[in-house]
Amino acid sequence: MGIGKGAYLKKITAGTMKWRSIEVGEKVDGSSPPSVFIGAYGYPKVCIGPMLTPSYGDTTILDRPEEWIPKQKNQEDIIRFRLDLVRGKQEVGIKDLENKMVGKLQEISLATNSVESEAMFKHKPKGITFNEEHQPFGPSGSIDKFDIGNVKWDQNLEYTFYDTDLKASNAFFDLYKEGTLISQIQKALSTGTMGIGKNRKLVPTRWSITAVDSSLASALYGRVKYYDVVDNYRVYEFSSLNNYYAIILTPTPWMYEWLEAFIHVMGKEEFVFSDYEYTKGKSEYSCVGGCYYSCKFGVLEALERMKKQAGAIVLREAYEGYVPLGVFNVRENVRHALEQQPREFESFRSAMNYVSTKLKLPISRFIDQGVLIKEMLKYRQTTL
Repeated sequence: MGIGKGAYLKKITAGTMKWRSIEVGEKVDGSSPPSVFIGAYGYPKVCIGPMLTPSYGDTTILDRPEEWIPKQKNQEDIIRFRLDLVRGKQEVGIKDLENKMVGKLQEISLATNSVESEAMFKHKPKGITFNEEHQPFGPSGSIDKFDIGNVKWDQNLEYTFYDTDLKASNAFFDLYKEGTLISQIQKALSTGTMGIGKNRKLVPTRWSITAVDSSLASALYGRVKYYDVVDNYRVYEFSSLNNYYAIILTPTPWMYEWLEAFIHVMGKEEFVFSDYEYTKGKSEYSCVGGCYYSCKFGVLEALERMKKQAGAIVLREAYEGYVPLGVFNVRENVRHALEQQPREFESFRSAMNYVSTKLKLPISRFIDQGVLIKEMLKYRQTTL
């Protein structure tokens, strides 16, 4: 293959410099969607701060990825949303939860609506940031002074904030069951507002995203593993944001393989990356990054809704024009795929034959890269 996924995506993001972010001065008045960002560089001292836009009113759409696909926002819409966000930066230790800036960021992360904000920067914020794990954002700069208006807290997030005996993983699942958006749970975790009191700390944004996806997936699997297995092969599909997804549910106990292809995104290249697990899950962090866990969550969420157990082979293709927007891209596309009406098949081979007609790469490229997909073709050649 010659290149790892992380290195490849960095090359793609290097090509995003054609985009231009919002122009602002040293003072920014407006609203935070609400949105915060906790960096990872320098850990355990990290740069934290709000993300705000010089617009007042309801700006929640800028930081609510769950709404983008249902509202038919395209890739350009999303990038424009995100590059309108200005990131403030101030360095603090991850355990310094009494810091005034931390307190304001906690208020923002627990808010139900956009928060009126005013920031003074030491210098004019500059630049743009794209990353495969988190969503892009616009100019950033060191923040000198930051104030916010009155904030109304989300009741469920407020409950977990004050319950200092509730483990973070239990808080995630409680909030999820109450209908709190995944993006809200991730932000609240990143600002140290949940978990056992003495263990609370700031969590870098990209780590908090995967932590919530992974934890919720584990909790859902704890239920799904007791359900009856589906009785046939099912193919779910969805296309958006320069991606195509095919999810094959198999009449087996839980197993999961993620296979993704990047096709002519930058030129003539064709790369396929993959990772997999059996019923025990993975003991190490996935080699394909956070998208592995966001997809796993989406699949297990659907199985819990169906009250069924199954294996899952997930194939993704990213095409020319694709830009890394963060793992929400995978999570929300997979969730939408699994809300569609599936096509049903009597054998794995027939399901694969159908999917092969929808792919731009030959199906053999995925088979060569995969592990579980090979096993299924080898051992499941007869009809059920």
